[in-house]
Amino acid sequence: MTYGKRLTVLALLDSVIVLSSVYFSYFILNPELQIFKIPMLLTTSLTLLICHHLFFSIYKLYNKAWEYASVGELVAIVKAVTFTIIVTAIMQKAGFGNIYVRALMITWMIHVLLIGGSRFSWRMFRDNIINKQQNIKRTLIIGAGAGGTLVARQLLHNQDVELKPVAFIDDDPKKFRLDILGIPVVGDSRRIANTVEKLNIENIVIAIPSLAKRELNRIFDECAKTKAKTQIIPKIEDLMTGKISVNQFREVQVEDLLGREPVELDIGSISEKVSGKTVLVTGAGGSIGSEICRQICKFNPRKIVLVGHGENSIYQIDMELRNKYRGQIEIVPVIGDIQDRNRIFEIMEQHSPFVVYHAAAHKHVPMMEYNPREAVKNNIFGTRNVAEAADTFGVHTFVMISSDKAVNPPNVMGATKRFAEMIIQSMATRSQTKFVAVRFGNVLGSRGSVIPLFKKQIQAGGPVTVTHEEMTRYFMTIPEASRLVIQAGSLARGGEVFVLDMGEPVKIVDLAKNLIKLSGYTLEEIGIRFTGLRPGEKMYEELLNENEVHPEQVFEKIHIGKAKVVHADVLRKLIDSLLDMSEQEMHDTLINVANNRFESVRALVDVN
Repeated sequence: MTYGKRLTVLALLDSVIVLSSVYFSYFILNPELQIFKIPMLLTTSLTLLICHHLFFSIYKLYNKAWEYASVGELVAIVKAVTFTIIVTAIMQKAGFGNIYVRALMITWMIHVLLIGGSRFSWRMFRDNIINKQQNIKRTLIIGAGAGGTLVARQLLHNQDVELKPVAFIDDDPKKFRLDILGIPVVGDSRRIANTVEKLNIENIVIAIPSLAKRELNRIFDECAKTKAKTQIIPKIEDLMTGKISVNQFREVQVEDLLGREPVELDIGSISEKVSGKTVLVTGAGGSIGSEICRQICKFNPRKIVLVGHGENSIYQIDMELRNKYRGQIEIVPVIGDIQDRNRIFEIMEQHSPFVVYHAAAHKHVPMMEYNPREAVKNNIFGTRNVAEAADTFGVHTFVMISSDKAVNPPNVMGATKRFAEMIIQSMATRSQTKFVAVRFGNVLGSRGSVIPLFKKQIQAGGPVTVTHEEMTRYFMTIPEASRLVIQAGSLARGGEVFVLDMGEPVKIVDLAKNLIKLSGYTLEEIGIRFTGLRPGEKMYEELLNENEVHPEQVFEKIHIGKAKVVHADVLRKLIDSLLDMSEQEMHDTLINVANNRFESVRALVDVN
């Protein structure tokens, strides 16, 4: 119904109600209307009618969406009717010398009842008739605080959401047995499974924006005991920025269950290094590289140079950033391979970046075991090319992304990453450029990580394959990894290996179990199959070996490792000899040097 038609219907309905209330009140007091003269009755009726429409317009009661009516609307009705009666009483005294108090009081009561009833009956009809005919899902809200109340209010008032809140769960004993918006608080989080069964709950919404990771883990474990679908409200920063609304729930994700609070940034120090500067990112089309670009652009660099080997991936991040920062940041997509030394020097000379984030690398452990020569060419020679180009053209800060697999590596990928760290540390001893490396663990959701593989296996009906039931890994999210890289750049003094305090390592089998539950299946439906360790894999990873441990934090949750610096001449001879070796010799040399076993390679270089 259009606004004009709606206004006409309401005005006509109100007119009938006003006139009826006048005559009903007079009839109740005197059925034969003997004491009232017709002119006074008509004048009173006309005054009531005019004042009613006037005060309803003043209080904007014809503009209300009555399907969402609440106490505020009822108070406005009472005020408008009361002022209408007061003005009518003044008219009676002025025009007829008397105020018929009892008649006006009865008129007031009938007026409020009929007006209020006509408005609120539509909300009752919508809530109890229309909604019941739709596919409404009974919903349990976890958290009866400000977030939970906001969610409940949105669900009660939003016709487009097929969720009906029927109960709250909250761990605050003071809220037990209270009713909030007519919805009872039935107990604490230990009663989730019982409440779901008792109230036939189909959907659970976790509505505590400030919930700590460990608490979320505990609550999710309780929710996982039920068959109800579990969702969570958006992140608080998304709500505050207006990116999404409170009723746009999302699925609980593995990233939510890391059991560790995310790393926060020192915004001031980062802005000083990035704002108004030229920034170059290698591997800009990859999972980590593209997220670094997104995070960097928030600090308003003058120019960002996107370097990558893959045409399609560079195109995608280029278009994404152009759509968001068009006219604010100069965005330059560059197709180039870090193994092409001349091309890398050409790029560095042309753009003269202030900061370089080196994210380009081969990172898949089993794949590099089968292709060690390619790992050497990309991770070692490619890194040397970019680092030496940065030194040649006066880059201020160079940040290389390393890996926890560079610690005591039994595999080619980890060994090449340790070699790359050695290159960076060696460059730091003789260059004006501040060269640093950043180590972190596995990145959830990145290309080649375990999460996309598990999701495909679950979608195919299982089973999920895990190498070993005791295998553990450190995990972090893509945004968190990128923030760490950017923060390291602001902390760089030269030669450091920055390490994130990633909390406790996570069992891969627990990650698989959580992902199965989050996908709405049981472990019995999907199943988990153990396949054994693959080539080059370790049972567990380390962020620092025993000789590198430096317990003091340089920033919240960031440590500096004391990795051994290899003499530049020794390192150069080692690297130059690699490509002349057979793949087995290359493999053995990489592992020995990365683990500081130089006695095994005395024939290659003079290590004295």
